[in-house]
Amino acid sequence: MFVVIISFPPIKAGKDAAFKEWFASSNEPFSTFKGFIGRRLLKPMEEGNYAAIVEFENREAFLAMHSSPAHDMAGEQVMPLFDGKPTPRFYEVVIG
Repeated sequence: MFVVIISFPPIKAGKDAAFKEWFASSNEPFSTFKGFIGRRLLKPMEEGNYAAIVEFENREAFLAMHSSPAHDMAGEQVMPLFDGKPTPRFYEVVIG
């Protein structure tokens, strides 16, 4: 399994609800891609920024989604809500 953990930058003031709405609605087009397993939004228990876990069967399936028009459109929609850029980290599940 291929996993991406995305650290989101701070959300601009007054845009928190719009960000959560975007995340929920963007799950639908992403879920149509072959190899998609899941995508979850994480809220910090204390201070900090949102993060997300994105799971695909393999790296190739993730890259197909990542280079798609659906991904580009989702990025265009969400970037104005951020004060900075998201930081992804890529992982391969080795035990689990």
